[in-house]
Amino acid sequence: MLEIRNLSKSYSKGKKAVDNVTLKINDGEVFGFIGHNGAGKTTTIKCAVGILDFEEGEILINGKSLREDPIGCKQQLAYIPDNPDLYEQMTGVQFLNFICDIYNISVEQRNQEINKYADIFEIKKNLGDTISTYSHGMKQKLTLISALVRKPKLLVLDEPFVGLDPKAAHSVKEIMKEMCDFGTSVFFSTHVLEVAEKLCDHIAIIKDGKIVAYGTMDEVKGNSSLEDVFLELVNNE
Repeated sequence: MLEIRNLSKSYSKGKKAVDNVTLKINDGEVFGFIGHNGAGKTTTIKCAVGILDFEEGEILINGKSLREDPIGCKQQLAYIPDNPDLYEQMTGVQFLNFICDIYNISVEQRNQEINKYADIFEIKKNLGDTISTYSHGMKQKLTLISALVRKPKLLVLDEPFVGLDPKAAHSVKEIMKEMCDFGTSVFFSTHVLEVAEKLCDHIAIIKDGKIVAYGTMDEVKGNSSLEDVFLELVNNE
């Protein structure tokens, strides 16, 4: 579903934030992307969803080139950033309908899906309030709903559990597994290694912009815990 081939991205002074990264996320799998702060996770993700341009490499979504067909690629994915930036003058339900209008989601489908996920995340009673009154966790839940109602083929999440209460975090994990059962691919970054260890089919660890471990969960961690492997890799100078 998602292929990242030899991706490199530089910021100021030519320093590479992402250096020759290659990853493949298959249909219907959960792929975890692990790294310390500043390792290159968010930069890689923003390149993969078409927010940032990149100097070298290629990104394919369901076989389509992100460079050649950015709109076609973006129609198949949903991206949830670690810090959602929303239209705060709107109410929650206005924002959700705005997103549904962009993606031509029928009134019947949107009403069904919005009600379903608003119940799961327990914010139905707040959908009539302006987003400016929402807490960070509520904004995160609203962003999740705006992505889930679209039933994307690829769901990309950057630190999806930050700001969520334990019940909502559990719901997100269950939804991720359910979506994979229907063929959706999930690519997410996280600092919560215990969650990654339980959820992921494949995993990659990035350090200083380079992939230092990549494979199935069993291949990467062997007989150790993911936490032990991660700490050994990132502390190995």
